[in-house]
Amino acid sequence: MFRFLFNPMRTRKALAMLLLLALALASPFFARADKKKKKDDAAPAPEVGPRKFPFDPTKLVWPSPPNVGRVHWLDYFAGAKIDYTPAATAKPKATWMDRLAGGQSQGEKFNPKTFPFQLIGPYGVAVDSKGLVYVADQKVGGVFIFNTETHDTQMIRNGFEAHFGWINGLAIDDDDRLFVSDGKMHRVLIFNTKHEVEGQITEGLVDPVGIAIDTTNRFLYVVDTQQDQVIVYDADTLKQLRRIGTGGKNHFLTSPGDFGAPQGVALDSDGNVYVTDTLNNRVEIFDADGVFISMFGKHGDGPGTFARPKGIAVDSDGHIWVCDAMEDRLQVFNRDGQLLTYIGTGHGDLPGQFKALVGVAIDKKNRVFTTEQYPGRMQMFRYVTDAEAAAEKAKHDEELQKAADQRQKAGAASKPADAAPQKPPAAPATTPASTPVDTTQPKTQGR
Repeated sequence: MFRFLFNPMRTRKALAMLLLLALALASPFFARADKKKKKDDAAPAPEVGPRKFPFDPTKLVWPSPPNVGRVHWLDYFAGAKIDYTPAATAKPKATWMDRLAGGQSQGEKFNPKTFPFQLIGPYGVAVDSKGLVYVADQKVGGVFIFNTETHDTQMIRNGFEAHFGWINGLAIDDDDRLFVSDGKMHRVLIFNTKHEVEGQITEGLVDPVGIAIDTTNRFLYVVDTQQDQVIVYDADTLKQLRRIGTGGKNHFLTSPGDFGAPQGVALDSDGNVYVTDTLNNRVEIFDADGVFISMFGKHGDGPGTFARPKGIAVDSDGHIWVCDAMEDRLQVFNRDGQLLTYIGTGHGDLPGQFKALVGVAIDKKNRVFTTEQYPGRMQMFRYVTDAEAAAEKAKHDEELQKAADQRQKAGAASKPADAAPQKPPAAPATTPASTPVDTTQPKTQGR
């Protein structure tokens, strides 16, 4: 047995096999295979930077061609700028406590205080005289101020420039004073151009939401959802003037001129007041004195109907833009309630789609801004006015006529020249009838 275990021949064979295995593992083929395996195992690096779409969203237009486009998509905003510059390759030095715990170093840890603020629950939106866009974010608890050209962002922060509870609506007057409705604090705060609080309205307010300013008549309209009323204040003295609607009925009233949990309010150039009567799924119209004029809308899930209308705005041509929060559809009506066009087909986060659409505002440059809560973003569109659309249609018709004339000329030139008209063939000559010869007369002989 001892000789069998230590047989020299068997030992040499085993050593030879081990040597061949070592050489095979060290060969370039196995090295390349190992590198390839490591490369395949490496996870692809995630893309960084602003979101990219598989199409050019600036080509989006409503309604679709060949109709004259009345609404063009421009851009979207999701918060303050984020620096997408790759971090330094040098690994930050970890403290002994990090190494002991096996955790991240201080440089690798996420610091929410230094991360740029992003929209989470945007609601009200307004535009000042400089074109800056203000967005009230209920969940962040602050007001974002966007420069639409540079995407630079400022903020009116909770606990710094002001103290907010649950902010809803925004409005800006012709002096660029900012009015912010706060449902939790039961008030409307007024900020000056330096974003400093200079006043507030608390009289008669329970749950202020939508807000609008008549800069001509100096009226401030505040929608109080819980009271089912629109309260009118003097925009300068901040004193209460009157109320529109019957309060204290717990959202049950459906009669014209009354409301069931209203939320949005807007004004036209004549001072008429438009209110979204949310639970009654309609829009009610009043004059500047608060007298009921008309209403339109009914409950439904298709275009032209409402399922919880909220934000509302009126453009320079008097068209009424209404946000439908449940159907995620931005609809445009005329004064008679006729649907003109709409944006949004189903729920989604692509450009021109919405998720929890709540706010809309239109500035003097005919830019349309919408806010939606689930993606946490604001989209910007361009409204084509009636005059611009008429001019574009006339230009288009002229181009079509020119093209038709050119085709007609080209067709005429391609035909061969008309031959000269030919005379009809002459009829065959007829033989005259023979004259009867008088045989009784003698023949005359020529001389």
